[in-house]
Amino acid sequence: MSASVFPVAQFRLGKIVSTPNAIEKLTQDDILRAIGRHQAGDWGDVNEHDRTENELALKQGLRLWSVYHAANSLKFWLITEGNRSVTSVLMPEDY
Repeated sequence: MSASVFPVAQFRLGKIVSTPNAIEKLTQDDILRAIGRHQAGDWGDVNEHDRTENELALKQGLRLWSVYHAANSLKFWLITEGNRSVTSVLMPEDY
């Protein structure tokens, strides 16, 4: 299998945590798919400004934020702290 089949991780995720609300509303597949995209630098449905901010944050060791939609169309977020110690899965209303 070629290396291009799997996305290349751009940063460490640290400990992955989730709010109870996100666990209740999202499937494990939704979360795992989003984690893979997030770690590969695919920020999902963020606007151009936030995409640019994430690219800068990736280089400077600042907080990273991605927006995804579950199979049931619910919007959810992944946030990785600047020190890369924790990545949180949450619903926007959990913030």
